[in-house]
Amino acid sequence: MEDVTDAGIYARESPYLERFVQIGVASGRVLRVTFPDTPDEDAETEHPILEEIDDYLSGLEEPDFSDVTVALTVPTDQRKVLEQVEAIPYGEGTDVAGLARMTPGLDPDEQEDITLVRTALAENPAPILIPDHRVRDGPSAAPPSVEQKLRSLEEL
Repeated sequence: MEDVTDAGIYARESPYLERFVQIGVASGRVLRVTFPDTPDEDAETEHPILEEIDDYLSGLEEPDFSDVTVALTVPTDQRKVLEQVEAIPYGEGTDVAGLARMTPGLDPDEQEDITLVRTALAENPAPILIPDHRVRDGPSAAPPSVEQKLRSLEEL
């Protein structure tokens, strides 16, 4: 991938999602991915990560966002959950209890741990890059219509 150190806001319209995909980048790290109806007025349209997302959304290839660094500015316990979400392969899914089981130190039989997993999913700063849509019965940080289209794309 090209140099991604340019700080700023970048957005591109996705025909598949019927809305924009907008990313905030600083120091080569993605801070946030959002799906606005209209992008920030100062958003630029060209960024290598947007190219990768376009390829994914067009069905050209399975996504490989391993070269993209997300700045996870969430509590450590939520970070552990989101790191496990990143490990769920394309086209595969799990449920909230399965994600709790995958996450070191969490017990799917403990309501507090299930709540932690659900909170981490809901507060995911970078849906698509951290594919919370692969957790079937969990909340997604993406709007419901985006979540459903991502699931459909991956045949989940």
